[in-house]
Amino acid sequence: MKSPLLLSATAALLALAACNSKPNSAEVLDSNPDPMANALANRGPVELPPAIKAEKTFRCKDNSLLYVTLFEGDKLALVKTSQTGTATRLTAEKTGDPLVAEGGWKLTGDPKTITVTQPGKPSQSCKS
Repeated sequence: MKSPLLLSATAALLALAACNSKPNSAEVLDSNPDPMANALANRGPVELPPAIKAEKTFRCKDNSLLYVTLFEGDKLALVKTSQTGTATRLTAEKTGDPLVAEGGWKLTGDPKTITVTQPGKPSQSCKS
């Protein structure tokens, strides 16, 4: 008696297993395509922002302080004339060129010593 019951249960399970012949992946209908899909697919490589190399406070020859953030690649620096002041962004086209900004800003040097020209002031050296 157990044998026919077991046989019929096995046959029913096999029949049910054969019913689902579709794969288990979801069917996706794109009724609202992305309008920027082509632009994103054809875009150029993205350059990540540089990492911070050093954040230093410099004492200049005229006894003023400059707060400078230097970035890896030596093509970007942020300079503030006061600790809570607005930062001026100085950039260079290639590594080794002086960092410059509008208004007459110019900066050269390394995390220990810099030479800076500020708008309306002569060039001076500063040490961290």
